[in-house]
Amino acid sequence: MKIVYTYLVMDLIHAGHILYMKNAKALAGKDGLLVVGILTDEATLEKKPKPPILSLEERIQIADAIKYVDMVVAQDTYSPLDNVINIKPDILVESESHDEEDTRFMEAELETLNIHTKIIKLPYYPCQSSTEIKNKIKEN
Repeated sequence: MKIVYTYLVMDLIHAGHILYMKNAKALAGKDGLLVVGILTDEATLEKKPKPPILSLEERIQIADAIKYVDMVVAQDTYSPLDNVINIKPDILVESESHDEEDTRFMEAELETLNIHTKIIKLPYYPCQSSTEIKNKIKEN
């Protein structure tokens, strides 16, 4: 059974999130598992200027309700390294929006720890952004 891990803030869900998780689940295969890490407020603040609007518990419940998701866990840092070490997935799915430097760091860390997790990048859908949705709400 193949295990795939990915992570999101999941503050305001949109079609880009669903497509991303659908594609991640496809990498796991019919009998595989998609594990989704939901970033805590503190983890989110490592890369974004403001915390999520929804609580961590709400965001976990939303992710858990998505049919492509088999398991949801909290992710305490922006880097998925701790969860990857604990879960040891076959595949770590990253967004193309993430820095290439972060991906190279993750590959080096996994190699050092002798964890054979393959990193696959999926497309980022810039026209489908929680930040943009929030900005549109403010404008209107």
